[in-house]
Amino acid sequence: MIRIDSVGVDFDTGHGRHTVLSGIDLELRDGSFTVVLGASGCGKTTLLNVIAGFIAPSRGRLTIDGAPVIGPSADRGVVSQDDALLPWQNVEENIGFGLTLAGVPAAVRREKVAALLDLTGLAGYAHYPLWNISGGMRQRVGLARALAVDPRYLLLDEPLGALDALTRVRMQEYLLRLWMQYRKGMLMITHDITEALFMATDLVLMRGEPGRIDSVRQPGFNQRFVDGESSREIKNDPEFVRLRDQIETGFFADEKVLP
Repeated sequence: MIRIDSVGVDFDTGHGRHTVLSGIDLELRDGSFTVVLGASGCGKTTLLNVIAGFIAPSRGRLTIDGAPVIGPSADRGVVSQDDALLPWQNVEENIGFGLTLAGVPAAVRREKVAALLDLTGLAGYAHYPLWNISGGMRQRVGLARALAVDPRYLLLDEPLGALDALTRVRMQEYLLRLWMQYRKGMLMITHDITEALFMATDLVLMRGEPGRIDSVRQPGFNQRFVDGESSREIKNDPEFVRLRDQIETGFFADEKVLP
């Protein structure tokens, strides 16, 4: 379990200290799919970066099974929105990159990469350069690369934000199937209400200025998808629509729209 106790983060803006996160208390259970939802600027990505070990909290404590988190580690894999793949490497090489860095023997590396290519539906694209595959496929490459080093938790920073609407829906379903198969702890950042409700076992609602947790809910819709119900049926369910409208009114009604 990842445990976050009274965590706060301040940044130096050059004109004094600015509090980005304040009083964050949260538990990330093994095998849960936690989704953090909130308006732009509420500190969602800062929270993920703290959990990843990229940012040290200014206050409070972050632990895994009681041991303090003091920086990045292979037990937490990170997938970002811009995929951060290596353009000079092909699909297969990108997936195996972390294994190469870790000094995994070539035969073992090839076996693991082949299994992940099959799992992610990319077996026929192993030798493709990145510019010859779609945005959704690039995201699958990023996920496979993160899974290759067998992290305990996957941290996903708006991984579907740059995709078109149809590809985004398919990737939501794909991620849930991946979660069902691996049962790793997952934390995903999003500002899309429908996506958050559909995917979360634990839905964390955040408010900003400073960033803080308003509530944590267990919607239960992702289990319905895992049990065989279609995403269309789930998202058209009156209870799903009611919760979506409730969250939109309560958390996004005052969000500023840029001209």
